[in-house]
Amino acid sequence: MSGHSPEEIQQEIRTYFMVFGALAVLTVLTVAVSYIDLTSGPAVALALFIATIKGLLVAGYFMHLF
Repeated sequence: MSGHSPEEIQQEIRTYFMVFGALAVLTVLTVAVSYIDLTSGPAVALALFIATIKGLLVAGYFMHLF
């Protein structure tokens, strides 16, 4: 076995669910922002900002960089 206690495993599972929830909320936010009437510059900047946060979450937690 890996030698991890059940409490450590539960903490990891909780972390993954929290990251999943954050990604789901950011996806809904991305869709909501797409309906806002913005000019192309601010719209692209906002979309890239949200995508950067989502990318950092995926890379950091699911690829174990954090």
